[in-house]
Amino acid sequence: MSQSPSYPENAFAAGATVSERALLERRARLLGPTYRAFYRNPIHLVRGSGVWLYDVQGRKFLDAYNNVASVGHCHPRVVEALSRQAATLNTHTRYLSEIILDYAEKLLGTCPPHLGHAMFTCTGSEANDLAIRIAQHSSGGTGVIITDFAYHGATVATAQLSPAAVGAKAVPAQHRAVAAPDTFRDHGQAAHNFARNVAAAIEDMRAQDVRPAAMLLDSAFSSDGIFFPDAAVMREAADHIRKAGGIVIADEVQSGFGRLGQGMWGFANYGIEPDIVTMGKPIGDGHPIGAVIVRPQLVASFGSNTGYFNTFGGNPVAAAVGIAVLEVIEGEGLIENARLVGGYTGDLLRALQSRQGMVADVRHNGLYFGVELTADGDEALAATKTSAVVEAMREDGVLISSCGPRGNVLKIRPPLPFARDNAEQLAETLDRALSQW
Repeated sequence: MSQSPSYPENAFAAGATVSERALLERRARLLGPTYRAFYRNPIHLVRGSGVWLYDVQGRKFLDAYNNVASVGHCHPRVVEALSRQAATLNTHTRYLSEIILDYAEKLLGTCPPHLGHAMFTCTGSEANDLAIRIAQHSSGGTGVIITDFAYHGATVATAQLSPAAVGAKAVPAQHRAVAAPDTFRDHGQAAHNFARNVAAAIEDMRAQDVRPAAMLLDSAFSSDGIFFPDAAVMREAADHIRKAGGIVIADEVQSGFGRLGQGMWGFANYGIEPDIVTMGKPIGDGHPIGAVIVRPQLVASFGSNTGYFNTFGGNPVAAAVGIAVLEVIEGEGLIENARLVGGYTGDLLRALQSRQGMVADVRHNGLYFGVELTADGDEALAATKTSAVVEAMREDGVLISSCGPRGNVLKIRPPLPFARDNAEQLAETLDRALSQW
């Protein structure tokens, strides 16, 4: 999972209309200071359709950021499934229900066969929290390895494993944060050293009498800056944690459901067989659903000794939505679309790199892009320029964001129905924004 920058000062946005300022002030009064909107002049959205979002004045924006609406905003098939089931029955999983079993069967069918159980939550944060509990119970360990600017959720346990949100100093002493496999900086040295760094983290745990429980990784390293490292290095890192008695947890909230255009799941790109897979956001096209897919043997003892129940996780409406999302991905060929349109978009972005000196690197897999901007070695200036580019594109009708520990990577992650003409609009708008510098 990952967060994107927001602005504490946007409650006083200079460009806001009188009605927007009133809405911002009401929002601040009712929701408090922790709710911060995107963009210096936040957008008052009232409608969504496919890859488009519409504001209160009727202006449409190309959404090149939201993986939440994975199969497109307000997809008719998803909306119909939700409405039909909501009008029939919605309750929890302690009653017998066929639809949750149908969904579990269909979702497990997209995963490797060694993953045999599906446990449902409402969010990706809950899914990662549950995965950590299972890992610690099954391994007998407590230590979790993450990357040093990861984001994995908003519960107590997952926030402590999210240095992107809470800072490195807030990561508890039993856990270890290792450098992300940066494929760009220092000729990709961090990516080459990733497995070695994981091994060193395990040894450091042991030296401090900490038993390793798991390695928790976002398959696209989204908050770290969006990287797709060498598969052999990733497999070696997985081997290290398993030899130490821990398990591998693949956080697919960002990279799953066909986004990378090479199958349903991001971890498959590395040839890794994770012990647990966590899901959220795109699983429900905007409806709050999450899931933990797990090796059965890991939850045998956990289930009998601890048990698990979630009042809303796996309810019939969520199951109906989840089934519809999977059917749309398959029926509309969205994984293949991610591969083809993703490749085309990547070509357009690399063409920009050849004529826009500020573009230092373009990283992508399917419909997931990281565009790293530079400013002659001045990291603060690069971050300022990146924010300015994001803002300029918003004003020009295209929504993206930024990520990375330096704040200098454009994060582009559109809904899966993104088309070639959408890619062209994205590239043209980005070209104009970069040209302002």
